[in-house]
Amino acid sequence: MLCLFVGPVGLDNGVGLRPAMGYNTWNDLRCEGVTADAIDAIAVAMVELGLAKLGYAYLNVDDCWATATDPSGELVADPAAFPDGLPALVESVHARGLRFGLYGDRGWKTCAFRPGSGGLEPAHAAQFARWGVDYLKYDSCWASNDHDAAFE
Repeated sequence: MLCLFVGPVGLDNGVGLRPAMGYNTWNDLRCEGVTADAIDAIAVAMVELGLAKLGYAYLNVDDCWATATDPSGELVADPAAFPDGLPALVESVHARGLRFGLYGDRGWKTCAFRPGSGGLEPAHAAQFARWGVDYLKYDSCWASNDHDAAFE
């Protein structure tokens, strides 16, 4: 009997060659330490330690970055923690050669009771894209059990 192995078939575009690797703020900073200064310091350390060259390309900001939604429904970053706003931080992380990840939640609140995206998913997706967010960690706290409700 002849066995022939045929390798995986896919696009030859570099996507998926390794898992998305990087740093996530939750296990280190939790809510109390999520600030632009702390995240910028982590970006510097990731580059100086050579982690980016090893494939650890993502710096992901987890829950607790947003404090409100504005009248148009967009998420507002904590002005005390991010005095220059999230777009400035995204730009800083990108300037160091890293990719920027951000936390969101499909529920009306995040797991830490910050504003969620429930009912506002299209607006928040456009906002994240406009900011240059490369990766979204999307949670499901305080969301309905109907996963299709947002798309009706």
